[in-house]
Amino acid sequence: AVRAPAWPGLSAPCLCRRERVRAMFYHAYEHYLESAFPYDELRPLTCDGQDTWGSFSLTLIDALDTLLILGNVSEFQRVVNVLQEGVDFDIDVNASVFETNIRVVGGLLSAHLLSRKAGLEVEAGWPCSGPLLRMAEEAARKLLPAFQTPTGMPYGTVNLLHGVNPGETPVTCTAGIGTFIVEFATLSHLTGDPVFEDVARKALKALWKNRSDIGLVGNHIDVITAKWVAQDAGIGAGVDSYFEYLVKGAILLQDKELMSMFLEYNKAIKNYTKFDDWYLWVQMYKGTVSMPVFQSLEAYWPGLQSLIGDVDNAMRTFLNYYTVWKQFGGLPEFYNIPQGYTVDKREGYPLRPELIESAMYLYRATRDPTLLELGRDAVESIEKISKVDCGFATV
Repeated sequence: AVRAPAWPGLSAPCLCRRERVRAMFYHAYEHYLESAFPYDELRPLTCDGQDTWGSFSLTLIDALDTLLILGNVSEFQRVVNVLQEGVDFDIDVNASVFETNIRVVGGLLSAHLLSRKAGLEVEAGWPCSGPLLRMAEEAARKLLPAFQTPTGMPYGTVNLLHGVNPGETPVTCTAGIGTFIVEFATLSHLTGDPVFEDVARKALKALWKNRSDIGLVGNHIDVITAKWVAQDAGIGAGVDSYFEYLVKGAILLQDKELMSMFLEYNKAIKNYTKFDDWYLWVQMYKGTVSMPVFQSLEAYWPGLQSLIGDVDNAMRTFLNYYTVWKQFGGLPEFYNIPQGYTVDKREGYPLRPELIESAMYLYRATRDPTLLELGRDAVESIEKISKVDCGFATV
């Protein structure tokens, strides 16, 4: 690893932990290269690999921007060359539209945009040209057929060679419809082709138009008929990144319409789903509680609240979630709030980053040392409970 320069003002314990995190990254990364490449993911218990999201060597795409952040420019350049030679999007594979966007298109775009800052030579015309941008555009074009529906809301899966399969289900989760504006608008601005931003905005507006009379959205919707199939409303799985992308899209594009949509949702969420700084699941038309659970995917919410300046509420909710982390050494997928314990068969912790991301945003907003403690706890517990010989495993 190329060692990045020390940060001025960082204490010795902080620097030590930073080096520990760097070592954790390389423990996973080097074992992926050794045991799993060119497959999408490493299987850390059996020390082999598997394709999970479409046979893109996905872990390498995911790791690109991290390599730059860690200062490893030479490895970044090597991996870019490997990906250019080895990744083919013209393949007969059914791929998740949502996952391909956030992981492949997003991973390539973020690495593309960080490359000059990292000291790499870039093409003339950068940031509107470059090998990673071309790959991102190629991947995104493979997703466009999914958006050809009467509502503009995309199918959940598309075949990268043939388009949408004739028998494809029209039922898509809300997050799978509303999680494109960040990558697709960036792509449109860099390439000059408005089609990507246009389809992402149309999908967002279709969800907005189909919210309930009390201002909530459900979990799954039919993209042909716009009929809600799952009517649970909350901030977690199946809905989460729709709200995240309204805020982050608004910030990225300085777009008042996206922010006003989110702020309206935020009012309804506070009115119907918030109880004692927890957020429950409710019926989208009636507002009656359907599931009194906290899901680990909801842990992005305090970070999102801090981005809109609602720091006090964000901190109180964060501390609720942090008590669950301290109880178990990680967040279970489902936590029954009244019982104060995990939900049967949903006890797992698949190394999700949401609570750590919220701690980062909140720390930037408040400089509260409690948030650094979460960072320390996360490093300690991930190493203690999930580190294995070939990487880090789901618990």
